[in-house]
Amino acid sequence: MKLHCLILSTTLALAFTLPAGANEDLRARINSGAAAVEQKVITWRRDLHAHPELGNRETRTAKLVAKHLKALGMEVTTGVAHTGVVGVLRGGKPGRVVALRADMDALPVTEPEGLPFASKVRTTFNDQDTGVMHACGHDAHVAMLMGAAEILAGMRDELPGTIMFIFQPAEEGAPKGEEGGAELMVKEGVLDGEAKPEAIFGLHVWPVEPGHIYVRPEGMMAASDRLYITVHGRQTHGSQPWNGVDPITVAAQIITALQTIVSRQVDLTRSPAVISLGSIHGGIRHNIIPDDVALVGTIRTFDKTMQEDIWRRIKTTVEHVALSAGATAEVEIDPHAPVVRNDPALLERMGPALKWAAGEDAVHSLAPVTGGEDFAFYADRIPAVFLFLGINKPGVTQQQAAPNHSPLFYVNEAALIVGVRTLGGLAVDYLSQAPE
Repeated sequence: MKLHCLILSTTLALAFTLPAGANEDLRARINSGAAAVEQKVITWRRDLHAHPELGNRETRTAKLVAKHLKALGMEVTTGVAHTGVVGVLRGGKPGRVVALRADMDALPVTEPEGLPFASKVRTTFNDQDTGVMHACGHDAHVAMLMGAAEILAGMRDELPGTIMFIFQPAEEGAPKGEEGGAELMVKEGVLDGEAKPEAIFGLHVWPVEPGHIYVRPEGMMAASDRLYITVHGRQTHGSQPWNGVDPITVAAQIITALQTIVSRQVDLTRSPAVISLGSIHGGIRHNIIPDDVALVGTIRTFDKTMQEDIWRRIKTTVEHVALSAGATAEVEIDPHAPVVRNDPALLERMGPALKWAAGEDAVHSLAPVTGGEDFAFYADRIPAVFLFLGINKPGVTQQQAAPNHSPLFYVNEAALIVGVRTLGGLAVDYLSQAPE
């Protein structure tokens, strides 16, 4: 999950009415159960925070999750998409199948000292030594879904259907050269087994008002593509650049030129788009112009036609800028995740559950978010709702808070009980409704 979003102050303008099949007794059980497991959820979250693991390497996290689900009497499958865990809870009454999802991976971010459970884990990522940190809140996601699983397992006899709990690795992306994340979970059949979910729900912690929910129908989060550029020059002495081709200068020209694609070449009134470069590497010494420079970045779009147009313009721009300087350049675009689209009808039906979980005045609409989420692969297959849960300190605005992926990212643990209630409420309300 990446980047801040522009939050709208208006309450979600949907026709929220209590679904006829909603079971208030089950909601009451979830409410009391959430209070009972709240401290466990906080303890799990702190343990996971102190022991973060990168994508496709979440072995300790997966063992913790699998042990918990097995203790709850679920059918548990491990090793899905490398380290993913799937638990199936069969209710005592016949009904539909619904899925709840949490992501497990951390980020190559070094956490500052301060928290008693701060991460001290270090690793090598892209040939660089770095810390590892849950700087996007996936530790909270896992802990909240574990809490919801415990509550729902305790009321299995009353459940009218089946609930699938998906604990997914590598949401932030698999290591280069590996498959992973939601795309691989879907490829390996997580949505196609004997317990085949008809809908799926997920949430993400976000630096807004604690315990508030933010959501929108249709395109909620952007498609996310990874951009790799390699500029090939000709190495020479730094004092005699005319005897070679300087790929560092060419790379600088490319960076500037790429920013004119969105600002000057595509119609921004049609749909938002972002091109950002987050990494540039080249050279090893002050007086040596190197042979090559590597750039890595990201592309965010909400419209497929615009996405493909931007891909084409990037390739043309990079190659021609390099050619003008006597260099060459290669462009690789790796699509990471499509647009996260919330099913409008499903979101409207689940509105009462959201308001019940967070409060009548704590469910809001938001503008499209240029962050990406591979939850989109599930939403492309079955009706889905993905939402944000606020986790700021009270009185801290989004503009004041550290964003996701910052080493200062903060989770207000008092808000986690709302996430547990939300996950449980969505599952129960969905199962309690008559099929359309």
